[in-house]
Amino acid sequence: MTSSSQAQRCDVAIVGYGPVGQVLAALLAQRGHQVVVVERWPSPYPMPRAVSFDGESARILASAGVGAAIGEHGECSRDYTWTNGAGSVLLHVDVPERGYSGWPDSTSMYQPGIEAALAERGAALPGLRVLRGYQAVELTDGPDSAELVVEGSGGERLGISADRVVGCDGANSFVRAATGITSTDLGFSNDWLTCDVVPKDGREFTPNNLQVCDPRRPATVVSAGPGHRRWEFMRLPDESVEELHQAAAVWDLLEPYGITPRNSELERYALYTFEARCADVWRSGRALLAGDAAHLMPPFAGQGMCSGFRDAANLAWKLDLVLSGFAGEELLETYQEERRAHVQHALRMSVDLGKVICQTDVAAARDRDEVMVAARERGTSGVRPRSSVQRLTAGLLPAAGGPRAGELVPQADVARGGRTGLFDDLVGGGFVLLVADDAVLGGGVPPFLRELGTAVVRLLPAGTPAERAGGDAVVDVDDVYLPYLAETGSGAILVRPDFYAFGAVDDAAGLAAASEELQSRLAPPIGAGSGGPNGWRGAP
Repeated sequence: MTSSSQAQRCDVAIVGYGPVGQVLAALLAQRGHQVVVVERWPSPYPMPRAVSFDGESARILASAGVGAAIGEHGECSRDYTWTNGAGSVLLHVDVPERGYSGWPDSTSMYQPGIEAALAERGAALPGLRVLRGYQAVELTDGPDSAELVVEGSGGERLGISADRVVGCDGANSFVRAATGITSTDLGFSNDWLTCDVVPKDGREFTPNNLQVCDPRRPATVVSAGPGHRRWEFMRLPDESVEELHQAAAVWDLLEPYGITPRNSELERYALYTFEARCADVWRSGRALLAGDAAHLMPPFAGQGMCSGFRDAANLAWKLDLVLSGFAGEELLETYQEERRAHVQHALRMSVDLGKVICQTDVAAARDRDEVMVAARERGTSGVRPRSSVQRLTAGLLPAAGGPRAGELVPQADVARGGRTGLFDDLVGGGFVLLVADDAVLGGGVPPFLRELGTAVVRLLPAGTPAERAGGDAVVDVDDVYLPYLAETGSGAILVRPDFYAFGAVDDAAGLAAASEELQSRLAPPIGAGSGGPNGWRGAP
């Protein structure tokens, strides 16, 4: 092994530079940390894999500095319809263009475009170095650092010495294998043929996203971002991989949808097997897992990549606090505690939907259709996709819980200093104290919250003249934040850097108590924390 004296040194080494690794790298580097990424492929994969992300994921992408790319390479998913084999509507969902997190609740995207924007963002961050064409081959955990050995295509070896190593290296994760982390298989898998198409006839697809629950051949027809479409077809039980995975079979399946070589370009087709699996632990010593390295799920809830983005958002600020000496090692235990609970929810949701969609028994499908049509006519649906937004119930939260603790806090437009825009764009990242009642600040901002770099934001009612919003005040333009606090009678709410609430408070005493509890939970080493975490305010 390359000795640590010869090794490149960094704060965090990330193995894998897909979308999750890219987001995590940007979130860490823009906070001032030295990050080295190891990516086995010499160039980015040029074809789409995921085709959508939710509103919270859009918010995370924007916080990583690529918000502008969402409009360029994405579009509001618009609608989502399920039909049976006869074309009867089983379920219909409209997607709002402005959802809970300030972005569409679902964005259809062209993944290569989003990845290119993330790569460009990473290249602009001075603390981030990407080693393409290098494969991780050895990982050892030491008392002061983790030692990673990577090998280039020519056999040359480099050593990387990092405080932490994060495996964002997919389903066949080297980091997971090297640490001996096991995973649990939920026992639900199927083969699907994925076909990425560029229609050339300018047609508009209605609905924009279609799930065909036909026992003769379950199929998915969705937007894959502006100008791109995806068709997916389930491999039937009596069908071989060889007969399905060929161009002639692909065009035969596309033809009933009016897609032919005359009016469309077939970008790629691939047969893949989806799985439902979750790592049993997400951390071993100085190594952690994120994204597909930690969890795999069926595509039917659209939560695979989204869950990876949430991993990155949760882990980045916690690593920053630990690396800066502002929090103790115990904080990293809350990463698995918080994220694994959400992933298990997303996994169950994906599997439940998949069992409904992948039904190939004709009689069982007929029974399903009757139940769903009747439910739709009554205005209810027992299989309507549940929300992916889940409240945290454990982790870095007040021991006694309390109003709003663990909730994802909404995002809306605010105005300040002559500008109107999304809250995150105007205020920035990091800890935020949203104040509805100035009396909460009667005792001043607690010293620990000041050391954390907490942004204190006083909320002014919608309709307040813009000139009154300056300094620490913003106008609640969309009338979202003040009603949100008023629902629980709270005077203020302390928001974590991943947009989840630490908790709401009623008065100055409550704010002081919340600050003390947060400080206690972070448990920084004695003498640490005087400088605050890196780059919270103003990180683009």
